[in-house]
Amino acid sequence: MNALLEAQGLHLRFGAVRALDDVALSIWPGEVVAIVGESGSGKSSLLRVLAGMQRADAGQVLYRDAAGATHSILDASDAALRRLMRSDWGFVHQNARDALRMEVSAGGNVGERLMAAGNRHYGNIREVAAHWLERVEMDPARIDETPKNFSGGMQQRLQIARTLVTSPRLVFMDEPTGGLDVSVQAKLLDLIRGLVADLGLAVLLVTHDIAAARLLAHRIMVMRHGQVVEEGLTDRVLDDPRHPYTQLLVSSVLAA
Repeated sequence: MNALLEAQGLHLRFGAVRALDDVALSIWPGEVVAIVGESGSGKSSLLRVLAGMQRADAGQVLYRDAAGATHSILDASDAALRRLMRSDWGFVHQNARDALRMEVSAGGNVGERLMAAGNRHYGNIREVAAHWLERVEMDPARIDETPKNFSGGMQQRLQIARTLVTSPRLVFMDEPTGGLDVSVQAKLLDLIRGLVADLGLAVLLVTHDIAAARLLAHRIMVMRHGQVVEEGLTDRVLDDPRHPYTQLLVSSVLAA
């Protein structure tokens, strides 16, 4: 296995609903893969299975760490998954409130992840937290303010700082610009694109926003009813869609 993360034969049912139906996926170091589709297509279920947050009914998910060792995510213990999420992985939620502690300062939110990774020097933690606030274009003078005082866009920037401060190798992003104003979305997407390029991150991005997928992703996977109906290089899929469902998605964006 040379891919950073590789999944094969993933199946997941919720009652009669097939959330995942024989799904396969691979992602390589430094690559951004977007998973797109309408609500109910299975894209968020896939992200949760790949991140170890949901157990699939069948299939396998293999992760290759920095030392070259391979880990079976579906067989991993909760403790092992927590270790991966503290070190190798990061997760950016659609709602930043799902990741932030709203009563803890901005610096404290970033610092908590550093401490979980083993950093215990207060001065260093505060310095690194201030640096990351600047990195996500937040005023470091607000380091002692709590997230509840921030706008939705600023909360999302803080969540990104908290996620990236430990230099994860793989970041899962679930609709990172969902629910934000269009102008805020555009600025946040530019920020994410710059950080991904600068840090050489591998990113699995779930989005219903075709424009976001075009801006950020090297490859794109289109899902419908739990199946991958089309995949390939982003420009090829969006400029020359082959599957009728992909054609419908692209044409609906052009008509908007």
